[in-house]
Amino acid sequence: MKLKYNKLIIFFLFVFLAPHAFAQQIKGLVTDSLTHEPLMYIYVFYQDKRDIGTVTNIDGEYKLEARKNGGTLVFSAVGYKPQTVKVAPGSHTVNIQLSAENILLSEVVVKPTKEKYSRKNNPAVEFMKKVIEHKKAQKLEENDYYQYDKYEKMKMSINDLTPEKLERGIYKKYSFLRDQVEVSETTNKLILPISVQETASQTIFRKSPENKKTIIKGKNSNGIEEFFSTGDMLGTVLKDVFSDVNIYDDEIRLLQQRFVSPIGNNAISFYKFYLMDTLMVDRNECVHLTFVPQNSQDFGFTGHLYVLNDSSYAVQKCTMNLPKKTGVNFVNRMDIIQQYEQLPNGNWVLSDDNMTVDMSWNSNKTSGGLQVERITKYSNYDFTSIEPRLFRLKGPIIKEADMLSKSDEYWASVRQVPLTNKESTMDLFVNRLEQIPGFKYIIFGAKALIENFVETGTKEHPSKVDIGPINTMISSNYIDGTRFRLSAMTTANLHKHWFMNGYVAYGLKDEKWKYSGTATYSFNKRDYVVWEFPKHFISATYSYDVMSPMDKFLFTDKDNIFLSMKTTTVDQMSYMRDATINYDLETPTGFGVKAMLRHRNDEPTGKLEYLRNDAEQTRVHDMTTSEASVTFRYAPGESFVNSKQRRVPVSLDAPVFTLTHAMGFKGILGGEYNFHRTEASIWKRFWLSSSWGKIDCSIKAGAEWNTVPFPLLILPEANLSYITQRETFCLINNMEFLNDRFASMSVSYDMNGKLFNRIPLLKNLKWREMFRVRALWGSLTDKNNPFKSDNPDLFRFPTRDGKFTSFVMDPKVPYIEGSVGIYNIFKLLHIEYVHRFTYCDNPGINKNGIRFMVLMVF
Repeated sequence: MKLKYNKLIIFFLFVFLAPHAFAQQIKGLVTDSLTHEPLMYIYVFYQDKRDIGTVTNIDGEYKLEARKNGGTLVFSAVGYKPQTVKVAPGSHTVNIQLSAENILLSEVVVKPTKEKYSRKNNPAVEFMKKVIEHKKAQKLEENDYYQYDKYEKMKMSINDLTPEKLERGIYKKYSFLRDQVEVSETTNKLILPISVQETASQTIFRKSPENKKTIIKGKNSNGIEEFFSTGDMLGTVLKDVFSDVNIYDDEIRLLQQRFVSPIGNNAISFYKFYLMDTLMVDRNECVHLTFVPQNSQDFGFTGHLYVLNDSSYAVQKCTMNLPKKTGVNFVNRMDIIQQYEQLPNGNWVLSDDNMTVDMSWNSNKTSGGLQVERITKYSNYDFTSIEPRLFRLKGPIIKEADMLSKSDEYWASVRQVPLTNKESTMDLFVNRLEQIPGFKYIIFGAKALIENFVETGTKEHPSKVDIGPINTMISSNYIDGTRFRLSAMTTANLHKHWFMNGYVAYGLKDEKWKYSGTATYSFNKRDYVVWEFPKHFISATYSYDVMSPMDKFLFTDKDNIFLSMKTTTVDQMSYMRDATINYDLETPTGFGVKAMLRHRNDEPTGKLEYLRNDAEQTRVHDMTTSEASVTFRYAPGESFVNSKQRRVPVSLDAPVFTLTHAMGFKGILGGEYNFHRTEASIWKRFWLSSSWGKIDCSIKAGAEWNTVPFPLLILPEANLSYITQRETFCLINNMEFLNDRFASMSVSYDMNGKLFNRIPLLKNLKWREMFRVRALWGSLTDKNNPFKSDNPDLFRFPTRDGKFTSFVMDPKVPYIEGSVGIYNIFKLLHIEYVHRFTYCDNPGINKNGIRFMVLMVF
């Protein structure tokens, strides 16, 4: 079943971490009476003793020492009316709402307490229009050159621990866990750090010709990621999910979603803005504005902007949070604080970009979970010219050879935020974790679940051979019946360049053994698996197995147990004996080349027959082809997480262009046919403005130029399982249409809950809606049509019980199917209804269907 790999990592961490209780103190939540959003930096103190007090954190929460006799609390802040609350003895919770003062700004009185919001004649809106108009001047890309240094620290911790929790259970049993606990500097809550990653880099930019590169100078990580073998898997996921924030962009990519920026071009229609005050921020007069989405469940922020009260309209400080009722999954709170500073040349640049995210499986804050804290510091800005040789380095990201082996002295020089005592002793903590009885079994199970493989090594002797994929060990199909399979692969711990993988399988029904073996030589040293980006290898494979013609369109292994259930009986299959040589080259720029030589013997089985197009309908026992193909692929900006089974894209924003040409050779190594086949495709994701979701578009076209029997014609990309997958047709049967010319289109619109968020009752479920249309245009020229040609080299179309099961399409009538889906059901399930609009009279077809998959998204 399809489960996004990076979400599975976070899912495991939620399961692994136990829930926690809440502390008993006098505490509460301070919110704005108008927006109902939390208010930060509200001063809370006892009326008779101002020195006993605190301030609310970015989540609007406060904690204060309780008095036995109660007392009177005062809540005060600039821009809000002070409020006093008498606390009864024994009370532990006081929540209040503060009303904003009427603010005088530029001789215009603004009354944000008025519930009806209007953009017309609204001074806050007029001011924000000026900010948006002037934002281009604040972008670094307006300079001919720029460069800066960046230091980033990413920490993941068990969240919301309490003194009571630390005195029982596993924390009581293992005191070193309590020793690892510290107080979060951003939330003032007890946390237990379990992973710390540091990155030091330099970014350079040239305007003409435009070129931007990031040079990774140092990288350092410690923590639970050491228990997983596939490189910096956890770090890659965290950096993609909690990416850098640039408020000067129209949209902010975060949590693998798109959020409308408060100063984006569509911000005026998406947010409500309120003028709060004019105040001094670091000796600069700033205009203080607050903002909140028109609909709190849309993918936007609430927060505060502090904009210079001069002609530059530059942002000096920005704080952003997620609305309380946001439709984002797993995130209970998110705090982003950005600080800008002015350089001697007058430029205002980002100096601090800090983010704190509290996550859990549900929205109950007392259930505990994870905290991810990202601290980013920018320094050494320079706008002078940069030597051209640096821009000749290949790829947008360059990793220095010694980035993983930097000295302590180096980190002391670049580390702008000192490590806490617990962060600096993370190695010791990990070592002590390993000593817990039974811990190795927990990690073993977690790795098997996440990585789908079982390792045969230990930490002292890393695994040289991994067993798996686990989900292919038992499956079924029409020919095999119940099928058992044992697979394994070698790792870079055995050899950095040479890799082996393969499997043996046995079907109880046909009582035949199947097998596959691959030997690969990687020209680049690998950390663990051969397909790490960028790939550059040559491989040789020999295999014998039973296959359906549609298996080649699956995005996962054909023996995945969850694909065994089919929507229709797939009884037309073949025994394939393949000898293949592959060459695969990728470049850091996203350009790749694949070349293949293959010798294939195809023996039909089940209810598939190869009958010549002659009067006797001569039966063909098998057919042999010898072919070569080359594929060019370009996907700029594509990045991946490496799993042990395959690599998974962590960002689908990059366009993907492919062009393939395959050639068959008659008379070479027994090849029986000459053929030339060309296919091209384009895939692109488009994000819509104002949180209206995204559209995925795919266009493909191809042609078979020669006269060939139907097994060599072009088949539609059909998926016959109940598990939906991107771009494939759901209701086309096995080999239903046979073409030598085709064009297809797939358009999927994910509204991301935009409709459901506006429907009472439904919006509380956080369901999200999607729509999809797929179309196929196809034709078969007369030379390849056995109904119009007497060529004996052609095969009769497949039949079942005397009736044809494959058909020729009308070039004027496309095949069309559409679907409507609901996902994020229980934050886990995607269900899709599919309907077929054309070619509904073909025998044995399904006009409607239900498809599903497991899909975890933020």
